[in-house]
Amino acid sequence: MAHGPRYRVPLRRRREGKTNYYKRRELLKSGRNRLVVRKTARNIIVQFIESVAEGDKVLLAVTSMKLPEYGWKITGGNIPGAYLTGYLAGKMALKAGIEDAILDLGTQVPQHGTRLFAALKGVIDAGVDIPAGEGIFPEENIIRGEHIKNYSQRLKEEDKDLYKQRFAGYLKAKQNPEKIESFFDKTVETIDKAFA
Repeated sequence: MAHGPRYRVPLRRRREGKTNYYKRRELLKSGRNRLVVRKTARNIIVQFIESVAEGDKVLLAVTSMKLPEYGWKITGGNIPGAYLTGYLAGKMALKAGIEDAILDLGTQVPQHGTRLFAALKGVIDAGVDIPAGEGIFPEENIIRGEHIKNYSQRLKEEDKDLYKQRFAGYLKAKQNPEKIESFFDKTVETIDKAFA
């Protein structure tokens, strides 16, 4: 660590790698609510946050753990689960009167086609106005889980033990991974009906 009479210790959250204050300042200058998307190993967290003088105020928060209420019984940590979490958050935001926001990924490294951008696409498809380029989103077939279906079919033919191991969560929930696209469509329909 540098030292000397002119050295200034960085702010704690900067030292811990939790906040990029330059990026945060630019987001706050927009004057819009922020759509904060965070990922964990098994879940996606989508929040709408308003910045006020006293600090950040969470207007709405949705995690993928809420998806089973709408029929999605399998993991929320994959790309289809991330999209559905964003879609649900977008519908809830519109109901709460939140019509626009700006994306805040924090210190996460943005990569095209990841869960973060699948969640963003879900929010946009729900009807919330968020500026974003089209090239960053996953392809439609990946959002619907076609890659999971194809992988499960191939694995089932090649190695049944590994298939049972990799898709244990699906099988425990009595959900066939080869039908993930129909689960996806039913969940979208259920969310639409709930917020009609």
